[in-house]
Amino acid sequence: MFLVLIIFLYQLSLAQAQESSKRFDLEDLLKKRIFSASSIEGFRSTNDGQHYTTLSDDYRRIEKFSYKTGEKVSTLIDLAGKDAGDVKMVIDYQFSADENRLLLQTSYEPLYRRSFKADYYVYNIKDKTFSPLSENGSQQLATFSPDGGKVAFVRDNNIFIKYLADNREVQITSDGKLNEIINGAPDWVYEEEFEFNKAFDWSPDGSKLVYLKFDEREVRMFNMTMFQGQKPALDQNALYPSNYEFKYPKAGESNSKISVHIYNLDSGNTLKVNLTGGNEFYLPRIVYTPDAGYFIVMRLNRLQNKLEIIRVDALSGKLQTVYTEENMRYIDEGNFDNLTFLPDGKRFIISSERSGYTHLYLHDINTLESSPITKGKFDVTKLYGYDPKESVVYYQAAAASPIRREIYSVLLDGTRTKTIAGASGTNNAAFSKSFRYYIHTFSSATQPPVYSLYQAPSKLVRVLENNQALMDTLAKYTPPLKTFFSFKTSVDTLLNGWIIYPPDFDSTRKYPLLMNQYSGPNSQEVLDRWEFGFDEYLAQQGFVIMCVDPRGTGARGQEFRKMTYMQLGKFETIDQLEAGRYAASLPFIDPERLAIWGWSYGGFISSSVMVKGDGLFKVGIAVAPVTNWRYYDNIYTERFMRKPQENSKGYDDNSPLFFANKLKGKLMLIHGTADDNVHVQNTLEFAERLVQAEKQFDMMLYTNRNHGIYGGNTRMHLFTLIEDYLKRNL
Repeated sequence: MFLVLIIFLYQLSLAQAQESSKRFDLEDLLKKRIFSASSIEGFRSTNDGQHYTTLSDDYRRIEKFSYKTGEKVSTLIDLAGKDAGDVKMVIDYQFSADENRLLLQTSYEPLYRRSFKADYYVYNIKDKTFSPLSENGSQQLATFSPDGGKVAFVRDNNIFIKYLADNREVQITSDGKLNEIINGAPDWVYEEEFEFNKAFDWSPDGSKLVYLKFDEREVRMFNMTMFQGQKPALDQNALYPSNYEFKYPKAGESNSKISVHIYNLDSGNTLKVNLTGGNEFYLPRIVYTPDAGYFIVMRLNRLQNKLEIIRVDALSGKLQTVYTEENMRYIDEGNFDNLTFLPDGKRFIISSERSGYTHLYLHDINTLESSPITKGKFDVTKLYGYDPKESVVYYQAAAASPIRREIYSVLLDGTRTKTIAGASGTNNAAFSKSFRYYIHTFSSATQPPVYSLYQAPSKLVRVLENNQALMDTLAKYTPPLKTFFSFKTSVDTLLNGWIIYPPDFDSTRKYPLLMNQYSGPNSQEVLDRWEFGFDEYLAQQGFVIMCVDPRGTGARGQEFRKMTYMQLGKFETIDQLEAGRYAASLPFIDPERLAIWGWSYGGFISSSVMVKGDGLFKVGIAVAPVTNWRYYDNIYTERFMRKPQENSKGYDDNSPLFFANKLKGKLMLIHGTADDNVHVQNTLEFAERLVQAEKQFDMMLYTNRNHGIYGGNTRMHLFTLIEDYLKRNL
């Protein structure tokens, strides 16, 4: 589709906007944060289904509201003026089952992407008293037992249980040791790639605790040098930098040995579950069924193309495989959290791609039969849950368009599918425990998030937050916003994209183009949702900004997203080059001034484009790029590429390292030296290849920064660097 109509419509809207608009700078965006949207913090639904609680913006109050009236009915905690001891703020909280206690997270010390240490306090709502969960050191993953009388947590790789009635702290594992044994929490690669940070679960009656044990001793160590730095300063490293070590299994390398254990609180005994099949498998989830006598373990083979759901007898450890699924390529990890048991404990809802699209199925444990709940040529993108009273399943899907999301309800037998709320854009929901009410969130490319309270299925009760203050700010600046387009490639593939024009856009001029992309498997950047940031800022500086989702990205069915299997980077690079040629054909783009950039996977693709694009793009910027999949972790990489030993051609043919001598144009490599995810090794090895190929390039390293490259003034420096580089070289 050509962009002429979009251009004319855009220009018609410019005249009045330009009269009142003003410019914003990076400080407005990053430090003053004048374009930040408001949200509903700490939303929790109460047991009665009639009320909900929220956390105040200053993290000092937990307040209770009525769904029906919207009125505040009580303040559960107000730290202002109270003698709360060391409790200065509440970062997060959870209720006990009877809602007589609150477990308060009062600090935050990050470990990796999802894991952290904290100091927890137990708050007695009736007595209004605070008690530290433990005085023996910070904790991880503190979780109430279902009866509310106990709290399980992890400290120093061991599991503890706190008995609240008599203040006893019982240690149930003792072999935990840094870089050797982890109990109750995942190792680095599980946390990053299976996207969870708690590896234990209570039985529904609170009598047992099932947990995973990770034996990392055969996993190879990765080392990072930590310097003194600033913000924060590691003063102990002022003269001699320290060496940070952690276990990181790269593609083709050994994983942790993982085992399942059941701790019986009554007897104090621990039963090890005998999972057969050697160690070449993953256990991405463990969760109890509604029946306290059983829990399930998900087992995935190392190729990640066979998933088994195994029901385990919590007393005997006896195993029963109740579900098996195989895929020609791989089982997408997004399916693991879509497992929802019905109250009878004999049936569950699960998502699967068996039809070619992600859909929901009802599976019977006794008959081992599955029946579809949803059907069609679209992907279900989220399962919200099951309302047993109405026999209704609530879910999100990209049914109207891959770039949008709607909320639907459907009967358990797959009949009477309904759209329940929202407009064209991105719709999401957070349901009450009774499924009677839900908080609906809507946003689009032109509308900041609106949070509304609905009575199920689709009765609007009230708007909770409409972000009017942000809308008023936007009206003062009238910044350019995204518009969507699509085009067909030379092989007749339709690709979706968005474009942002400069605020003073003139279709008779020639503008430099910056292509921003991520391009990773099952990802999507071209979505009709609210985002505002660096892209809009750069458009204000006179660049046309464009983004195109290549083959391999999400919400377009299994064939589209999995065609990159065994050759990550090949088709994504081809499609970004096609997008560049398409952009260069537009009358308002200067074909001699094309640039591309990306972060992480996007840095991999921008690097690949610069060495394989024969100079189409004059400038490339790669932030924290993967440059050889042999350097990345095995769960992610092998899911899409298999082991290097099985697919060396797929690895090497798509690694920028081996095409360094073909670099054309200006290339900037950027990396944090303490990136635990995509190691700085990727950038340094690529740099060495470029040096030996006599190719000039630019590079910036950020001291002690991780994959996110933030802290202190770092983001300001990073984005100023990128802006200046583009202006100097385009």
